[in-house]
Amino acid sequence: MVNHSDKLPVKTNDIDSFLKKVKQVKSMTSYGDPAGKLAFIIDATASRQPTWDYARKIQSSMFDAADESGSLNVQLIYFRGMGEFYVSPWSNDSKTLNREMADVLCMSGHTQIEQSLNQVLLETRRAHVSAAVYIGDACEEPVNSIYRIAGELGLHKTPVFMFQEHYDKPVESIYREIARLTGGAYCRFDMNSPDLLKELLSAVAIYAAGGSRALKMFADKGTAQLQEMTRQLLK
Repeated sequence: MVNHSDKLPVKTNDIDSFLKKVKQVKSMTSYGDPAGKLAFIIDATASRQPTWDYARKIQSSMFDAADESGSLNVQLIYFRGMGEFYVSPWSNDSKTLNREMADVLCMSGHTQIEQSLNQVLLETRRAHVSAAVYIGDACEEPVNSIYRIAGELGLHKTPVFMFQEHYDKPVESIYREIARLTGGAYCRFDMNSPDLLKELLSAVAIYAAGGSRALKMFADKGTAQLQEMTRQLLK
């Protein structure tokens, strides 16, 4: 069982290392190519409150990476409460994105996975979204519409990386299917494994900015979980 009372601080050298890795992506992308686009979807319902503060710090480091690399634009999407749904403009300005994250507090409500994925689909129809990240711990919606949208994202070659906090077998099955249909990948984490989450999120940023070749170069020396996520994506 996860001990939610553990407060695991983010070390400065960990974030510096994270940013350094993503900055390297700039040299891996082709000159003249548009910046990569990464949609970042967060379940901000009440069940995630015990670990929210720490997760927010990890997620914010990804926005810092967008600013440092200069080759990754991020859109923040979150849902909470009684149907509240927020979509930010695309940005690689970490200060703006971090301010938006700092204002987010968890509130009781149901998941809005269908609406979140549909937002990514609308965006990628306008201008291709390189990848999407979803971080959550539940699914309280009918899955048929979710799977339909996921399949369309797969046709648009917009993979979704599904990160499941804690363990719930039915939720895992749903998240894995979303990842499969979109051509993405699935991974489970908890706040007792903060280094793993940092590594996996940095890998997604590297993929969004530099493509599969950049991800493979990063994953070759990574953890078993990272290599498994990469295998799912590149198979």
